[in-house]
Amino acid sequence: MKATLNELFEHHSLSEPEAYNLMTTLVTSDVNDAHTAALLATFIMRDIGLSELKGFRNALMDLAVPFKTEGEIIDLCGTGGDGKNTFNISTLASFVVAAAGGRVVKHGNYGVSSVSGSSDVMEYLGYSFTNKNDELQKQLDSCGICFLHAPLFHPALKKVAHVRKQLGVKTFFNMLGPLVNPANPTFHFTGTYNLQLARLYHYLFQEQGDNYVIVHSLDGYDEISLTSPCKWYSSSEEFIFTATDWGLPQMKQELLFGGNSVKEAANIFITVLEGKGTEAQNTVVSANAAAALHCMAPEAAISGQMALAAEILLSGKALKTFKKLIA
Repeated sequence: MKATLNELFEHHSLSEPEAYNLMTTLVTSDVNDAHTAALLATFIMRDIGLSELKGFRNALMDLAVPFKTEGEIIDLCGTGGDGKNTFNISTLASFVVAAAGGRVVKHGNYGVSSVSGSSDVMEYLGYSFTNKNDELQKQLDSCGICFLHAPLFHPALKKVAHVRKQLGVKTFFNMLGPLVNPANPTFHFTGTYNLQLARLYHYLFQEQGDNYVIVHSLDGYDEISLTSPCKWYSSSEEFIFTATDWGLPQMKQELLFGGNSVKEAANIFITVLEGKGTEAQNTVVSANAAAALHCMAPEAAISGQMALAAEILLSGKALKTFKKLIA
């Protein structure tokens, strides 16, 4: 590890095999906390390369507990690490997509640089995490959604979890989160915390032949925030759009605040599912759900998908799906 760190300190970029071996060593060998923190800090100070991202991803996928299911599935997952402390937009949008007939296998974790990650709010609201394939399959078949809590599927990451928590800032593990869903989703709707990472995801998904939509709001959000223009990448197109392009009002950042505790985040979550959210909350959730629906059915007009997502959220259909899953 010391030799690799010295090379990285000299601005050496890792090849894909080197990155694969480094990740494998990091999560399976006896690497001390100081070396782990130094490695994480290295990739905070400089951008990660495509070969490095691919090598890290492939190592984690090879070490993961798999989840096998038949049929097409989608994951709605942001990198986190944007420092915006929004309410749990992608998790809420996941229930809208499930209620619309999509099959969602949501990959998530506890918050590291935010108050409440998707796992925090789901656990607080009574969801029991499991990595048992049959139980998750039953949830997916009956509810259209199941939740893969990352630590149960990537047990090797327990070795670095406490260092990540102590650092309290985004690291390259944030970059990897949406890439290492053990179910290998058919469709990816993914948000990134910066434009550089969005481009890397675009190259990686394109190379793999995946079906995807990647978004990054240009004021820093890892989702469609409607607070600024948003960059959109997919397998067939690339453009920048605004809220007004979708016939929606532009939002103020403070309207997307997610609370100061997991309890507050969970209260916002339920309020939105009950159809009692603010206009900003409802609109942003619906916009992200519509983008995910568009990822699965790009031939449909986004306006129609937006209207469908809003109807499902405000009618209580997404709430019904959530209650069924928790029960």
